Amino acid sequence: MRRSKVNSIARQSSAARIAALFPRSYDGSRARFRQNLDRVQQFWPNARLLSHRISSEEGLTIDWIEASASGSCERVLILTTGEHGIEAYVGSAVMQVFIDELIHRLQPEITGLVLVHAINPWGMKYRRRVNSQNVDLNRNFIWRDPDSVDQDNRYDPSFNETYTTLTSLLNPCKPARGWWMDNLSLATHCLRSVLSLSSSKVHESTLIGQYFDPRGLYYGGTEMQEETRVLVDIYRSQIEAYRQILLLDMHTGYGPRYQMSLVNSAHEVCDSDWFIRQFRYPLVVKANADEFYSIQGDMIDFIYNLVGEEYPDKGLYATSFEFGTFGDSIRASFRNLRAMVLENQLHWYGASNPSVQAWVRREFEELYFPAEEKWHAKCILDARQAFEGILRAEGFFGA
Repeated sequence: MRRSKVNSIARQSSAARIAALFPRSYDGSRARFRQNLDRVQQFWPNARLLSHRISSEEGLTIDWIEASASGSCERVLILTTGEHGIEAYVGSAVMQVFIDELIHRLQPEITGLVLVHAINPWGMKYRRRVNSQNVDLNRNFIWRDPDSVDQDNRYDPSFNETYTTLTSLLNPCKPARGWWMDNLSLATHCLRSVLSLSSSKVHESTLIGQYFDPRGLYYGGTEMQEETRVLVDIYRSQIEAYRQILLLDMHTGYGPRYQMSLVNSAHEVCDSDWFIRQFRYPLVVKANADEFYSIQGDMIDFIYNLVGEEYPDKGLYATSFEFGTFGDSIRASFRNLRAMVLENQLHWYGASNPSVQAWVRREFEELYFPAEEKWHAKCILDARQAFEGILRAEGFFGA
Protein backbone atom coordinates (compact mmCIF):
# COMPACT_ATOMS: atom_id res chain seq x y z
CA MET A 1 0.00 0.00 0.00
CA ARG A 2 1.34 3.42 -0.94
CA ARG A 3 2.49 5.68 1.86
CA SER A 4 0.11 8.45 0.76
CA LYS A 5 -2.84 6.06 1.07
CA VAL A 6 -1.67 4.88 4.50
CA ASN A 7 -1.40 8.49 5.65
CA SER A 8 -4.84 9.25 4.29
CA ILE A 9 -6.37 6.31 6.17
CA ALA A 10 -4.57 7.36 9.36
CA ARG A 11 -5.90 10.91 9.04
CA GLN A 12 -9.43 9.63 8.50
CA SER A 13 -9.12 7.35 11.52
CA SER A 14 -7.84 10.21 13.67
CA ALA A 15 -10.65 12.50 12.48
CA ALA A 16 -13.22 9.83 13.30
CA ARG A 17 -11.84 9.40 16.81
CA ILE A 18 -11.95 13.14 17.42
CA ALA A 19 -15.48 13.43 16.00
CA ALA A 20 -16.65 10.66 18.34
CA LEU A 21 -15.58 12.76 21.34
CA PHE A 22 -18.20 15.42 20.59
CA PRO A 23 -21.73 14.35 21.59
CA ARG A 24 -24.79 15.19 19.53
CA SER A 25 -27.40 15.31 22.30
CA TYR A 26 -27.74 15.99 26.00
CA ASP A 27 -29.04 12.48 26.67
CA GLY A 28 -26.15 10.85 24.80
CA SER A 29 -23.60 13.00 26.58
CA ARG A 30 -25.08 12.28 30.00
CA ALA A 31 -25.19 8.53 29.31
CA ARG A 32 -21.52 8.50 28.32
CA PHE A 33 -20.58 10.54 31.37
CA ARG A 34 -22.36 8.14 33.72
CA GLN A 35 -20.59 5.20 32.10
CA ASN A 36 -17.27 6.82 32.99
CA LEU A 37 -17.85 5.93 36.64
CA ASP A 38 -16.34 2.49 36.05
CA ARG A 39 -13.26 4.09 34.53
CA VAL A 40 -12.77 6.42 37.48
CA GLN A 41 -13.32 3.58 39.95
CA GLN A 42 -10.29 1.78 38.52
CA PHE A 43 -8.18 4.43 40.26
CA TRP A 44 -10.57 5.64 42.99
CA PRO A 45 -12.62 2.62 44.16
CA ASN A 46 -14.65 4.96 46.37
CA ALA A 47 -15.82 7.08 43.42
CA ARG A 48 -19.57 7.59 43.20
CA LEU A 49 -22.04 9.13 40.78
CA LEU A 50 -24.28 11.85 42.23
CA SER A 51 -27.17 13.71 40.61
CA HIS A 52 -29.46 16.63 41.26
CA ARG A 53 -32.75 16.65 39.38
CA ILE A 54 -33.55 20.10 38.01
CA SER A 55 -37.03 21.26 38.97
CA SER A 56 -37.72 23.07 35.68
CA GLU A 57 -38.27 19.87 33.70
CA GLU A 58 -38.50 16.16 34.39
CA GLY A 59 -35.52 14.13 33.22
CA LEU A 60 -32.89 16.85 33.50
CA THR A 61 -30.09 16.38 36.01
CA ILE A 62 -26.81 17.90 37.04
CA ASP A 63 -24.53 14.84 37.31
CA TRP A 64 -21.13 14.63 38.93
CA ILE A 65 -18.58 11.96 39.76
CA GLU A 66 -16.97 12.49 43.13
CA ALA A 67 -13.87 10.56 44.20
CA SER A 68 -12.15 11.09 47.55
CA ALA A 69 -8.44 10.80 48.20
CA SER A 70 -7.73 7.40 49.75
CA GLY A 71 -5.18 8.84 52.20
CA SER A 72 -4.20 12.40 53.05
CA CYS A 73 -6.51 15.02 51.55
CA GLU A 74 -3.80 17.15 49.97
CA ARG A 75 -5.47 18.40 46.82
CA VAL A 76 -8.62 18.18 44.70
CA LEU A 77 -9.19 18.69 41.00
CA ILE A 78 -12.64 19.95 39.98
CA LEU A 79 -13.52 19.93 36.28
CA THR A 80 -16.83 21.52 35.24
CA THR A 81 -18.74 21.86 31.97
CA GLY A 82 -21.89 23.43 30.61
CA GLU A 83 -22.41 26.48 32.80
CA HIS A 84 -23.64 27.93 29.52
CA GLY A 85 -25.69 24.96 28.38
CA ILE A 86 -24.85 24.74 24.67
CA GLU A 87 -21.14 24.99 25.49
CA ALA A 88 -21.36 21.58 27.19
CA TYR A 89 -21.06 19.77 23.84
CA VAL A 90 -17.46 20.91 23.58
CA GLY A 91 -16.95 20.65 27.34
CA SER A 92 -18.09 17.03 27.28
CA ALA A 93 -15.50 16.21 24.61
CA VAL A 94 -12.71 17.88 26.57
CA MET A 95 -13.73 16.10 29.77
CA GLN A 96 -13.69 12.77 27.92
CA VAL A 97 -10.12 13.44 26.78
CA PHE A 98 -9.16 14.10 30.38
CA ILE A 99 -10.78 10.85 31.56
CA ASP A 100 -9.35 8.73 28.74
CA GLU A 101 -5.83 10.11 28.77
CA LEU A 102 -4.92 11.76 32.05
CA ILE A 103 -6.65 10.48 35.20
CA HIS A 104 -4.21 7.55 35.46
CA ARG A 105 -1.40 10.07 36.01
CA LEU A 106 -3.00 11.59 39.11
CA GLN A 107 -2.26 10.34 42.64
CA PRO A 108 -5.47 8.95 44.21
CA GLU A 109 -3.88 8.50 47.63
CA ILE A 110 -3.59 12.30 48.09
CA THR A 111 -5.84 13.66 45.33
CA GLY A 112 -9.60 14.04 45.16
CA LEU A 113 -11.50 14.36 41.89
CA VAL A 114 -14.84 15.96 41.01
CA LEU A 115 -16.16 15.88 37.44
CA VAL A 116 -19.34 17.88 36.77
CA HIS A 117 -21.38 17.22 33.65
CA ALA A 118 -23.65 20.02 32.38
CA ILE A 119 -24.10 22.57 35.16
CA ASN A 120 -26.99 23.85 33.01
CA PRO A 121 -28.70 20.71 31.63
CA TRP A 122 -31.75 22.61 30.36
CA GLY A 123 -29.53 24.87 28.27
CA MET A 124 -27.58 21.88 26.97
CA LYS A 125 -30.70 19.94 25.97
CA TYR A 126 -32.33 22.88 24.19
CA ARG A 127 -29.03 24.29 22.86
CA ARG A 128 -29.38 27.63 24.62
CA ARG A 129 -26.77 29.49 26.62
CA VAL A 130 -29.10 30.33 29.51
CA ASN A 131 -31.22 28.24 31.86
CA SER A 132 -35.00 27.84 31.71
CA GLN A 133 -35.46 31.25 33.40
CA ASN A 134 -33.30 32.98 30.77
CA VAL A 135 -30.59 33.46 33.42
CA ASP A 136 -26.96 33.50 32.34
CA LEU A 137 -25.51 31.44 35.18
CA ASN A 138 -22.11 33.09 34.82
CA ARG A 139 -23.76 36.35 35.85
CA ASN A 140 -25.57 34.70 38.78
CA PHE A 141 -22.68 33.80 41.13
CA ILE A 142 -22.74 37.08 43.05
CA TRP A 143 -20.75 37.04 46.26
CA ARG A 144 -22.68 38.03 49.36
CA ASP A 145 -20.27 40.40 51.05
CA PRO A 146 -20.39 39.59 54.80
CA ASP A 147 -19.59 43.23 55.60
CA SER A 148 -22.37 44.68 53.47
CA VAL A 149 -25.31 46.31 55.24
CA ASP A 150 -27.73 45.57 52.39
CA GLN A 151 -27.71 41.78 52.04
CA ASP A 152 -30.99 41.55 50.10
CA ASN A 153 -29.96 43.57 47.05
CA ARG A 154 -26.92 41.83 45.64
CA TYR A 155 -28.86 41.22 42.38
CA ASP A 156 -29.15 44.97 42.01
CA PRO A 157 -31.49 46.02 39.15
CA SER A 158 -29.77 49.40 39.01
CA PHE A 159 -26.41 47.78 38.21
CA ASN A 160 -25.11 48.58 34.70
CA GLU A 161 -27.57 51.37 33.90
CA THR A 162 -25.81 51.96 30.58
CA TYR A 163 -27.35 48.69 29.37
CA THR A 164 -30.73 50.43 29.19
CA THR A 165 -29.42 52.70 26.43
CA LEU A 166 -28.51 49.60 24.39
CA THR A 167 -31.93 47.95 24.51
CA SER A 168 -32.80 48.62 20.87
CA LEU A 169 -29.44 47.12 19.85
CA LEU A 170 -29.39 44.07 22.12
CA ASN A 171 -33.05 43.17 22.56
CA PRO A 172 -35.23 44.04 19.55
CA CYS A 173 -38.86 43.21 20.30
CA LYS A 174 -39.86 41.77 16.93
CA PRO A 175 -39.38 38.58 14.90
CA ALA A 176 -36.03 37.89 13.26
CA ARG A 177 -36.32 38.80 9.57
CA GLY A 178 -33.27 37.40 7.79
CA TRP A 179 -29.63 37.98 6.93
CA TRP A 180 -29.95 41.26 5.01
CA MET A 181 -32.56 43.04 7.11
CA ASP A 182 -31.16 42.00 10.48
CA ASN A 183 -27.59 42.80 9.45
CA LEU A 184 -28.60 46.29 8.38
CA SER A 185 -30.65 46.89 11.53
CA LEU A 186 -27.94 45.62 13.87
CA ALA A 187 -25.17 47.56 12.11
CA THR A 188 -27.22 50.77 12.30
CA HIS A 189 -27.89 50.33 16.00
CA CYS A 190 -24.23 49.45 16.64
CA LEU A 191 -23.09 52.64 14.93
CA ARG A 192 -25.56 54.77 16.89
CA SER A 193 -24.47 53.16 20.18
CA VAL A 194 -20.78 53.63 19.47
CA LEU A 195 -21.32 57.28 18.51
CA SER A 196 -23.33 58.03 21.66
CA LEU A 197 -21.01 56.07 23.99
CA SER A 198 -17.79 54.45 22.73
CA SER A 199 -16.92 51.04 21.35
CA SER A 200 -15.26 50.03 24.64
CA LYS A 201 -18.25 51.21 26.70
CA VAL A 202 -20.70 49.35 24.46
CA HIS A 203 -18.57 46.20 24.75
CA GLU A 204 -18.26 46.45 28.53
CA SER A 205 -21.92 47.30 29.19
CA THR A 206 -23.14 44.48 26.94
CA LEU A 207 -21.07 41.70 28.47
CA ILE A 208 -20.74 42.54 32.16
CA GLY A 209 -24.31 41.49 33.00
CA GLN A 210 -27.65 43.07 33.95
CA TYR A 211 -30.35 42.32 36.55
CA PHE A 212 -33.51 44.11 35.43
CA ASP A 213 -34.58 42.73 32.03
CA PRO A 214 -35.55 39.03 32.29
CA ARG A 215 -35.83 38.76 28.50
CA GLY A 216 -32.57 40.51 27.82
CA LEU A 217 -29.10 39.24 26.98
CA TYR A 218 -26.73 38.48 29.87
CA TYR A 219 -29.52 38.55 32.46
CA GLY A 220 -28.17 37.56 35.87
CA GLY A 221 -31.50 36.93 37.62
CA THR A 222 -33.04 38.28 40.81
CA GLU A 223 -31.87 35.49 43.11
CA MET A 224 -29.40 32.62 43.24
CA GLN A 225 -30.53 29.98 40.75
CA GLU A 226 -31.04 26.31 41.56
CA GLU A 227 -28.03 25.32 39.45
CA THR A 228 -25.88 27.91 41.20
CA ARG A 229 -26.83 26.61 44.65
CA VAL A 230 -25.90 23.05 43.66
CA LEU A 231 -22.47 24.12 42.47
CA VAL A 232 -21.80 26.29 45.53
CA ASP A 233 -22.59 23.30 47.76
CA ILE A 234 -20.17 21.12 45.78
CA TYR A 235 -17.44 23.75 46.00
CA ARG A 236 -17.89 24.28 49.74
CA SER A 237 -17.65 20.57 50.49
CA GLN A 238 -14.44 20.20 48.48
CA ILE A 239 -12.80 23.36 49.80
CA GLU A 240 -13.48 22.23 53.36
CA ALA A 241 -11.98 18.79 52.73
CA TYR A 242 -8.75 19.64 50.86
CA ARG A 243 -5.77 21.94 51.30
CA GLN A 244 -5.30 22.78 47.61
CA ILE A 245 -8.10 23.33 45.10
CA LEU A 246 -7.74 23.37 41.32
CA LEU A 247 -10.85 24.27 39.32
CA LEU A 248 -10.94 24.02 35.51
CA ASP A 249 -14.15 25.23 33.84
CA MET A 250 -14.94 24.70 30.13
CA HIS A 251 -16.33 27.47 27.88
CA THR A 252 -16.57 28.32 24.19
CA GLY A 253 -17.25 31.42 22.10
CA TYR A 254 -14.64 34.13 22.68
CA GLY A 255 -11.04 34.63 21.63
CA PRO A 256 -9.01 33.49 18.58
CA ARG A 257 -10.63 30.73 16.55
CA TYR A 258 -7.73 28.29 16.61
CA GLN A 259 -6.13 29.07 19.96
CA MET A 260 -7.85 28.33 23.24
CA SER A 261 -7.44 31.00 25.92
CA LEU A 262 -6.94 30.35 29.61
CA VAL A 263 -9.08 33.02 31.28
CA ASN A 264 -8.11 33.75 34.88
CA SER A 265 -10.19 35.52 37.48
CA ALA A 266 -9.80 39.26 37.95
CA HIS A 267 -9.01 38.32 41.58
CA GLU A 268 -5.94 36.29 40.60
CA VAL A 269 -2.88 38.11 41.98
CA CYS A 270 -0.31 36.80 39.49
CA ASP A 271 -0.20 38.37 36.06
CA SER A 272 -0.94 36.54 32.82
CA ASP A 273 2.66 36.43 31.60
CA TRP A 274 3.66 34.57 34.76
CA PHE A 275 1.10 31.85 34.01
CA ILE A 276 2.24 31.62 30.40
CA ARG A 277 5.72 30.75 31.66
CA GLN A 278 4.51 28.44 34.43
CA PHE A 279 2.16 26.42 32.25
CA ARG A 280 4.14 26.71 29.02
CA TYR A 281 0.88 27.67 27.38
CA PRO A 282 0.82 30.52 24.84
CA LEU A 283 -2.38 32.42 25.67
CA VAL A 284 -3.43 33.37 29.19
CA VAL A 285 -5.62 36.41 29.94
CA LYS A 286 -7.36 37.89 32.94
CA ALA A 287 -11.12 38.53 33.01
CA ASN A 288 -10.92 42.31 33.08
CA ALA A 289 -11.57 45.08 30.58
CA ASP A 290 -7.92 45.29 29.52
CA GLU A 291 -7.27 41.64 28.64
CA PHE A 292 -10.67 39.97 28.09
CA TYR A 293 -13.86 41.50 29.46
CA SER A 294 -15.30 42.12 32.92
CA ILE A 295 -18.10 39.98 34.37
CA GLN A 296 -20.44 40.57 37.31
CA GLY A 297 -21.50 37.31 38.98
CA ASP A 298 -18.71 35.19 37.50
CA MET A 299 -18.46 31.68 38.95
CA ILE A 300 -14.68 31.66 39.27
CA ASP A 301 -14.66 35.10 40.89
CA PHE A 302 -17.16 33.68 43.39
CA ILE A 303 -14.79 30.82 44.26
CA TYR A 304 -11.92 33.26 44.82
CA ASN A 305 -14.14 35.33 47.13
CA LEU A 306 -15.32 32.22 48.97
CA VAL A 307 -11.81 30.94 49.60
CA GLY A 308 -10.41 34.37 50.41
CA GLU A 309 -13.14 35.25 52.90
CA GLU A 310 -13.96 31.92 54.53
CA TYR A 311 -10.99 29.61 53.89
CA PRO A 312 -7.92 31.88 53.70
CA ASP A 313 -5.57 29.05 54.63
CA LYS A 314 -6.48 27.07 51.48
CA GLY A 315 -4.62 27.19 48.17
CA LEU A 316 -6.63 27.93 45.04
CA TYR A 317 -6.11 28.21 41.34
CA ALA A 318 -9.18 28.40 39.10
CA THR A 319 -9.42 29.17 35.41
CA SER A 320 -11.61 28.77 32.34
CA PHE A 321 -10.70 27.04 29.10
CA GLU A 322 -12.21 29.42 26.52
CA PHE A 323 -12.28 27.91 23.02
CA GLY A 324 -12.73 30.75 20.53
CA THR A 325 -15.02 30.14 17.58
CA PHE A 326 -15.69 33.09 15.25
CA GLY A 327 -12.39 34.75 16.11
CA ASP A 328 -11.36 38.07 17.64
CA SER A 329 -11.48 40.48 14.69
CA ILE A 330 -13.96 43.37 14.49
CA ARG A 331 -15.94 41.46 11.88
CA ALA A 332 -15.99 38.35 14.09
CA SER A 333 -17.13 40.43 17.07
CA PHE A 334 -20.05 41.76 15.04
CA ARG A 335 -20.97 38.24 13.95
CA ASN A 336 -20.79 37.09 17.56
CA LEU A 337 -23.10 39.86 18.73
CA ARG A 338 -25.47 39.21 15.84
CA ALA A 339 -25.74 35.52 16.71
CA MET A 340 -26.47 36.31 20.35
CA VAL A 341 -29.05 39.00 19.58
CA LEU A 342 -30.89 36.97 16.94
CA GLU A 343 -31.02 33.77 19.00
CA ASN A 344 -32.54 35.61 21.94
CA GLN A 345 -34.89 37.44 19.58
CA LEU A 346 -35.91 34.13 18.01
CA HIS A 347 -36.64 32.61 21.41
CA TRP A 348 -38.99 35.40 22.47
CA TYR A 349 -40.49 36.65 19.21
CA GLY A 350 -39.93 33.94 16.61
CA ALA A 351 -38.87 34.48 12.99
CA SER A 352 -40.53 35.76 9.85
CA ASN A 353 -40.27 32.32 8.21
CA PRO A 354 -38.78 28.84 8.79
CA SER A 355 -35.65 29.49 6.72
CA VAL A 356 -34.75 32.49 8.90
CA GLN A 357 -35.34 30.38 12.00
CA ALA A 358 -33.03 27.64 10.70
CA TRP A 359 -30.32 30.17 9.76
CA VAL A 360 -30.38 31.81 13.21
CA ARG A 361 -30.10 28.46 14.95
CA ARG A 362 -27.22 27.32 12.71
CA GLU A 363 -25.33 30.54 13.34
CA PHE A 364 -25.82 30.28 17.10
CA GLU A 365 -24.59 26.69 17.13
CA GLU A 366 -21.52 27.72 15.14
CA LEU A 367 -20.79 30.32 17.81
CA TYR A 368 -20.66 27.74 20.61
CA PHE A 369 -20.27 24.34 18.92
CA PRO A 370 -18.54 24.70 15.52
CA ALA A 371 -18.94 21.90 12.99
CA GLU A 372 -15.50 22.21 11.38
CA GLU A 373 -13.21 19.15 11.79
CA LYS A 374 -10.12 21.36 11.89
CA TRP A 375 -11.61 23.32 14.79
CA HIS A 376 -12.42 20.10 16.66
CA ALA A 377 -8.87 18.82 16.22
CA LYS A 378 -7.27 22.08 17.42
CA CYS A 379 -9.67 22.22 20.36
CA ILE A 380 -8.48 18.82 21.56
CA LEU A 381 -4.81 19.67 20.98
CA ASP A 382 -5.11 22.87 22.99
CA ALA A 383 -6.98 21.11 25.80
CA ARG A 384 -4.26 18.47 26.05
CA GLN A 385 -1.53 21.11 26.16
CA ALA A 386 -3.34 23.12 28.84
CA PHE A 387 -4.11 20.07 30.98
CA GLU A 388 -0.49 18.97 30.77
CA GLY A 389 0.91 22.38 31.68
CA ILE A 390 -1.48 23.17 34.50
CA LEU A 391 -1.51 19.74 36.17
CA ARG A 392 2.28 19.52 36.02
CA ALA A 393 2.82 23.04 37.39
CA GLU A 394 0.22 22.60 40.14
CA GLY A 395 1.79 19.33 41.30
CA PHE A 396 -1.02 16.97 40.35
CA PHE A 397 1.15 14.60 38.35
CA GLY A 398 3.39 12.19 40.24
CA ALA A 399 7.10 11.80 39.55
